[in-house]
Amino acid sequence: MYVHFETEARVTTIRNAPAAPQAPVRPRHGVAPGLLVAVAVAAVATGLGTLVPIVGGPVFGILLGGLAAAVVPGLRGQRWTPGYAVAAKPVLQASIVVLGTGLSLRQVLDVGGGSLPVMLGTLAVALGGAWLLGRWLGVRGDTQTLIGVGTGICGASAIAATTAVLKPKQADVAYALGTIFAFNIAAVLLFPPLGHLLGLDPHAFGLWAGTAINDTSSVVAASFAYGGDAGSYGLVVKLTRTLTLIPIVIVLAVLKARREARQADPGATVAAMPWRKIVPLFLLGFVAAAGLNSLGVVPGSWHPALTVLGTFLITTALAGIGLSLRQGDLRRAGTRPLLLGGLLWIAVATTSLGLQSITGTL
Repeated sequence: MYVHFETEARVTTIRNAPAAPQAPVRPRHGVAPGLLVAVAVAAVATGLGTLVPIVGGPVFGILLGGLAAAVVPGLRGQRWTPGYAVAAKPVLQASIVVLGTGLSLRQVLDVGGGSLPVMLGTLAVALGGAWLLGRWLGVRGDTQTLIGVGTGICGASAIAATTAVLKPKQADVAYALGTIFAFNIAAVLLFPPLGHLLGLDPHAFGLWAGTAINDTSSVVAASFAYGGDAGSYGLVVKLTRTLTLIPIVIVLAVLKARREARQADPGATVAAMPWRKIVPLFLLGFVAAAGLNSLGVVPGSWHPALTVLGTFLITTALAGIGLSLRQGDLRRAGTRPLLLGGLLWIAVATTSLGLQSITGTL
C-alpha cells in the first residue's frame, strides 16, 4: 500500500507539473530558397519593366510571382514560404528607405505655394473618396485604404509603404496594385490628347499629370510626351506629392497601433505603448534618407544607382507577395475594387483641373 501510494503521488505530481517550455519552431530550410526565387522573379520582372516602362518592374513582379505560383504548384510549399515572408516585409521596408534618398525637401519649395493647394486638394479627394465610395461599393478594410493611398500619392511606392505598416493580405495588395496599374495605362494614353484638347500649357499639364496620375513612371511618360517643360515640372510635382507619404503613413501606423492595443487590452492607450510600435523604424529611415539628400550628403552621382536599387527591392518584395497569392482570394473580391479605383481616378483628375482653375494655375 505504501509503495502504491508513493507511485501514485509521483504520477500525480508529474501529471500536474507545468509543461516545459518548447523551443521555437524554426523554418526547416531557412529563408534562402524562397528569397532566391523572389529575387529571380524580380530580375525577370525588372528586365520586362525596362522593355515596357509604362508597366514597370514592380507590377511585373507581382504578376510574374502570381503566375509562377499558379503554374508551378511546388512553389507554394513550406520550403519557400519563409523566404517569401522576408521579401514581403524586411526587403519591402528596406526599399522604402532606399527610395527616400531620391527625395528632397527642397523640392517642396521649388514647386511653389500655387501648386500645393492642388496637390493637397487631390490628396484629400482621393483619401476621402476611398472612404465614402468604398463604403458604398462594399470595398472595406485594407483594400480600400491601399487603393486610396495609391491613387492619392504615388501608386506602387505608396502601396508598398502602406503595406509595410498595415501588413494586409496579399490579395488586398494584388488588387490595389492591379487597379493602379490599369489606370496608369489609361492615363498615359488619354492624358496627352485630353490636355491638347483642353488647351493646357505645358506647365498646367505637368501639374495635372503630377497630381492626377498614380505612378511616377506614368507621370514621366505622359508629361514628356506632352512636350515643353511639362515633363520636368510634372516630375517635380510628383516627387513633392510623394513626400506626403510621411504624415499619411505615420497616421496609419498610429491608428493600427491603437486598434491593436485595444484588442489586446480594452483599457490600453497608444500613449502607453513604446514609440517603436507606433512609428515604424523604416519610416524613420525614409525621413532620414530624404533629409540627408536634402542636405546634399547623398552625392547626385549616386541617385541613378539608388533609384535602380530601390525599385529592384520593391520588385523583389512584390514578387514575394505574388508568390504567396491564392487565386481564390482574388476571385472572391470581384470587380468592385477596380470600380473603386476608376471612380477615384476620375474624381482626382477632375478635381486637379478644377483647383487649377480656381487658384489661377490653369
